[in-house]
Amino acid sequence: LEIRRKSLGEDHPQVASLLTTLGAVQDNQGNYDEAKRLYERSLEIRRKSLGEDHPDVASSLYNLAKLLKIQGDYDEAKRLYERSLEIRRK
Repeated sequence: LEIRRKSLGEDHPQVASLLTTLGAVQDNQGNYDEAKRLYERSLEIRRKSLGEDHPDVASSLYNLAKLLKIQGDYDEAKRLYERSLEIRRK
């Protein structure tokens, strides 16, 4: 991750992909707060570098929604699931 950040920059889509992968590892290990932090940063990078309606943004929204559902934040999870679906339908 650090190598990618240094060579590509903090806000590069490949950095976002690595953050998503690390978030999934944390998610699978039950480290939900860390997973959320990583997923949110990945989403932020993807929105900034790829635009609001990019399929990778939809994937980030889906990952974050899935985590929020596990954490019991059903209203926010639903909102993010719906936005992810809206992007994918375009």
